[in-house]
Amino acid sequence: MAGLAPLMNDPDLSGWYAGPTVCTPHRTEARTFRTPGLLSDQKNTIHRPMTIYHLANCGTCQRILKEIPNLKKFTLREIKSEPITAKELDAMQKLAGSYEAIFSKIAMKYRSMGLNEMKLTEQDYRKYILEEYTFLKRPTIIIGDQIFIGSAPKTVKAMLAAAGK
Repeated sequence: MAGLAPLMNDPDLSGWYAGPTVCTPHRTEARTFRTPGLLSDQKNTIHRPMTIYHLANCGTCQRILKEIPNLKKFTLREIKSEPITAKELDAMQKLAGSYEAIFSKIAMKYRSMGLNEMKLTEQDYRKYILEEYTFLKRPTIIIGDQIFIGSAPKTVKAMLAAAGK
C-alpha cells in the first residue's frame, strides 16, 4: 500500500486507482484499494474500471455506444465538454504504447493546420491532443488495463467482447 499513498493523496487523481502499470479512472462508489489492478467493494465483488472517451455529436461514437452491453457500468467522458487531462492522456499512452496510436490523423484540423506535412514527434502528438479534443481518436475505451482505440470493426468487436465479461 505504501506505493499507492501518493496516488490516494493527489487531488488531481481522485477517482483513480493504481493498476499494474498505469493509473486508470473508475467509479468510486464505496470501493477500496485491494489488489493492484482490481477493485473490490465490501461484498468482495471484483470491479474493473471502465471509461469511454467520446464525442456526443459523433455519429460513429453514438452507434458504438448503442452496441455496448451494460453501458451503465461505464463512466462516459464527453471530451469536448470535459477535456482529457495530461495525466489521463499519459495513462492512455502507457496502455497504447505511444501518443501517435491515440492521435487521429483523420481529424479535419490535421490537414487544415498543415500537420500532415510535418514530421511530428511523440511530444507533438501529446501537445496537439491536449490542445484540441478533435485529435483524440474516438471512441477511446479503457476496460481495466486494456485500451480500445477508434472505430475499426476489429477494434469494436474486441471491445464488445471485453465489455461483456
